[in-house]
Amino acid sequence: MSSTENAGTPSQLPQPESTGSEAVTPDAGTPAAATPGDAALADPAAGTAEQPPAEPAAEPPAAAEKPAAEEPAALEAPAGDVPAAEPAAPQPSPVPSPPAAPVSDPAQWGRVDADGTVYVRTADGERAVGSWQAGEPAAGLAHYARRYDDLATEVGLLEARLRAHTGNPTEIKAKAQALAESIPTATAVGDLDGLAARARAMVGTADSAAAESRAEKAAQRAAQVARKEALAAEAEQIAAESTSWKAAGDRLKAIVEEWKTIRGIDRKTDEALWSRFAAARDAFGRRRGAHFAALDAQRGEARAAKQELIAEAQRLSTSTDWGATSAAMRTLMDRWKAVPRTGRDGDDDLWKQFRAAQDVFFSARAESDKTRNAEQLANQQAKEQLLAEAEKLDPSGDLRGAQNLLRKLQERYDAIGHVPRGAMRQLEDRMQAVEQKIRGAADNSRPRVAPENPMVTSMRQAVTKAEEQLAKAEAAGNARRIEEARANLATRREWLAEAEKSARR
Repeated sequence: MSSTENAGTPSQLPQPESTGSEAVTPDAGTPAAATPGDAALADPAAGTAEQPPAEPAAEPPAAAEKPAAEEPAALEAPAGDVPAAEPAAPQPSPVPSPPAAPVSDPAQWGRVDADGTVYVRTADGERAVGSWQAGEPAAGLAHYARRYDDLATEVGLLEARLRAHTGNPTEIKAKAQALAESIPTATAVGDLDGLAARARAMVGTADSAAAESRAEKAAQRAAQVARKEALAAEAEQIAAESTSWKAAGDRLKAIVEEWKTIRGIDRKTDEALWSRFAAARDAFGRRRGAHFAALDAQRGEARAAKQELIAEAQRLSTSTDWGATSAAMRTLMDRWKAVPRTGRDGDDDLWKQFRAAQDVFFSARAESDKTRNAEQLANQQAKEQLLAEAEKLDPSGDLRGAQNLLRKLQERYDAIGHVPRGAMRQLEDRMQAVEQKIRGAADNSRPRVAPENPMVTSMRQAVTKAEEQLAKAEAAGNARRIEEARANLATRREWLAEAEKSARR
């Protein structure tokens, strides 16, 4: 066998059947080995990097996904009783890149003999893996070392996926088993024994990795179940307690959207949780509907009550019994304030009707007051004129004539109607002053009689009483009492005589 080669057309030797080796030339050549960077993008065993299967989303039943009816916007309060949304579901880890294969000296694991046969050293000794007739022996070793690197990259990728739990452990185990069986006879130069041991180690740890993967998935499912249970419990609390209708309705809608993002739960559990949520949302909708129905009924009753008050105010608006009707209007106002509101727009319209009826009455009363005030001012002027005449009377010249004229003036004065309240006292005081002046003149015209001395008056009364006692004693015929009565009468008469003397002095 010649080892010479012509430039550009090297000869290709047949592969020995006994060793399973192959001859390689640059033209016929083996495909270039992938670099570690290329291997990270593709799985040599599967053709493409395997992605973890996407778990089907447990979608809520379509019929139950209709959100609750929106309540009127005017009824909303600010909301404060709905908790914040849960964080988003954790995303699966990406497929990890395998570690770069260590660069080793292929001469440590193989050689090329003089006839171009390539050998690899293993624990069982040397084994021919092929023939190199394309150039320098070092190039041949490098060529077969690249094949080893391909295998090492594949093993490293499987190890990385197994550690990260990103693939199907059963498939990884099967691939590792196939590698463990094929690596010892591979046409490559490198640490085939160590690489095969790594593949066999994956076979041994695949089951535990599968268990860990199942545990992780179970934990993830439990976390997702817990999130939906928390959302269902929150919805149940809203359904039972919340009265912030707008904010609570918005929160239930947000829960539906958040619910759709939570995946990885088995259908039976997901449907049970959704049934809880849907039941809570329906209960909230019924309670909210009942609230607004009761509110509508209450508003209807309030509207009817206010319409009755409007009708009553309209009946009273034409009354001219100003005092009694004013009191009745004030009572209607108090009753109006006690009736609940019927809503902003409706209540404003009713209030305008009620106020219009009151304005009719109070405008008429104001007009009547204006007319009455004008009449009272005219009455005040008339009385002031009569008082001016009365104040000119002079009783010193003709007392009787002054008295007669005053009497006529008083009759005319009394015949005049009401005057303003503020002027009433002043007018009455002036009339009393005229009356006192005429009365004083009449008293001064009578003859003066000196008043009797009080002592004399008392003595006369005592004498009169003694005379009565004497008469009673004489009528009874009692001599002793007659004698005592005569002596008492004599004494009283003497005292009277002394008192009269003193009074004359």
